[in-house]
Amino acid sequence: MKVLILCGGLGSRLAGASDLPKPMVPIGGKPMVWHIMKGFAHWGYRDFVLCLGYRSDLFKQYFLNLSLMLHDVTLDLSTGAPPIVHQQPPEIDWKITLAETGLDALTGARVKRGAAFVPGDDDLFAVTYGDGVTNVDFRKVVAFHRSHGRLATVTAVHPPGRFGELSFTSDARVDEFNEKPQASAGWISGGFFVFSRAFLDRLTDREDLMLEREPLQRLARDGELMAYQHEDFWFCIDTPRDLNQLAEMWATGRSPWVVWDRSPR
Repeated sequence: MKVLILCGGLGSRLAGASDLPKPMVPIGGKPMVWHIMKGFAHWGYRDFVLCLGYRSDLFKQYFLNLSLMLHDVTLDLSTGAPPIVHQQPPEIDWKITLAETGLDALTGARVKRGAAFVPGDDDLFAVTYGDGVTNVDFRKVVAFHRSHGRLATVTAVHPPGRFGELSFTSDARVDEFNEKPQASAGWISGGFFVFSRAFLDRLTDREDLMLEREPLQRLARDGELMAYQHEDFWFCIDTPRDLNQLAEMWATGRSPWVVWDRSPR
């Protein structure tokens, strides 16, 4: 299953803390998007499409050089031959597509464009943002999605306001999706989605198409959006304060999103 990660936004709410796109902001020396990908890979999902826009060059530089950074390398400067990378058992066995989805495209358009790399025989794909981490077992989210037969599943979590608020029925069917209310209580969108392929028929690549508005709100009205309820850890870097909190969690070893390795490093 392909995992689409939305990495194209400007990250303006971190202005003053960093000029980097939020997915490239380092936590413990690794970019935020690396932490997200490590989490998915732990649960068996290693095929990624990074939907790029703002500063796409930074993502390409990082991932094109990642193998060189992780392994021993032999350089022959006398001949100028390509470097030899000595790969022991690979630390990272991911497949990564770095997809240019437009500088100004909003999230719905990025999903539509990134989904061009989802194989035609794949019945599901996942979508998440490049600024949030969680310890949710994504295998269970996928199993839940297959069990209910609707077009979409959103992971519902319990943090404070500023995020897309959910209202759902006793059988977990979402009947309302509100984009980032001023204050919220109860469940909110954690931004980790599973979609059936048929959902793509509801999307266009119109630049101003925002996933969180018309597409998800229509799914909720039509009874096609279900909520997987995650009671445990979720965190999003939406402000410089959030970034500092997450960095402190990592530095002190209290990093519950690190499902792949419970040690602090």
